Amino acid sequence: MCVRGLVKRYGSVTAVDGLDLTGRRGSITAVLGPNGAGKTTTVECAEGFRKPDAGTVQVLGLDPQRQGADLSARIGVMLQESSGGYPGARAEEMLRHVAGLYANPLSVGDLVDRLGLAEAGRTTVRRLSGGLRQRLSLAMAVVGRPELVFLDEPTSGLDPQSRRTTWELITDLHAAGVTVVLTTHLLDEAERLATDVAIIARGRVVATGSPDELTGAEHEVRFAGRPRLD
Repeated sequence: MCVRGLVKRYGSVTAVDGLDLTGRRGSITAVLGPNGAGKTTTVECAEGFRKPDAGTVQVLGLDPQRQGADLSARIGVMLQESSGGYPGARAEEMLRHVAGLYANPLSVGDLVDRLGLAEAGRTTVRRLSGGLRQRLSLAMAVVGRPELVFLDEPTSGLDPQSRRTTWELITDLHAAGVTVVLTTHLLDEAERLATDVAIIARGRVVATGSPDELTGAEHEVRFAGRPRLD
C-alpha cells in the first residue's frame, strides 16, 4: 500500500491533510493515533470506500477507485462500525456466505471455534453483542485468504481473552505472509503486533518507525487540540 499527499475534506473540515503512508508487503503496519486523527478516513480511502480530494492511493499496485473490482478479491476489510453482516442472518450462515464468495477460503468451522463464535452461530446478527459482532467482522475479513487485510480498531470493545485471541490470529496471518494494516489508539496493541508504526495527528503522519525505534526515541510526540473527524 502506498499513499501520497492524501487529502480528504468533509465540508469545511479537513480530516486528512497531505498524508503520506506506506504499508510494506508482508508487514503489519499499525496506524496509531487518537480518535479524530484521520486514521479511519485514511484506510477507507485505501479500501475504496471514500474518494480522495487530492493525492494518490495504490493498494497491491491498483487504484482502489478505478480498479476496485479487481482489488476486492485480494483484500479483506474489517470496518470500525461494522454490523457484522445482514441483520437477519445467523452468524455462522453469514460467515459461510462470505466464504462462498472466494475460491479457496479458510475453514469456517476453524474460524468459528478459534474466535469463540460457536455458541452464537445460530444467533441472528442483530442479536449479537458488540463483542461478538466484532469477532464475526474479523472472521469475515480474513476468511477469503486475502493478500492484504485492513483492520480498523480490531479489538475495540473486546474483553481481554477475545483481545488476546484476536492478536494471535493477526500474528498468524502475518506469519502466513498476509500484509496487515490496522488502526488503533492503543500503544500496547501497536507494540505487541506491529512491524511498522505510523503515528497520525491532525490528519498527518508525524512519526514512523518500528515499535522499538519509536519507543526508544529521545523525542516526544504530543497530541493536542480538539479532536476532528476521523
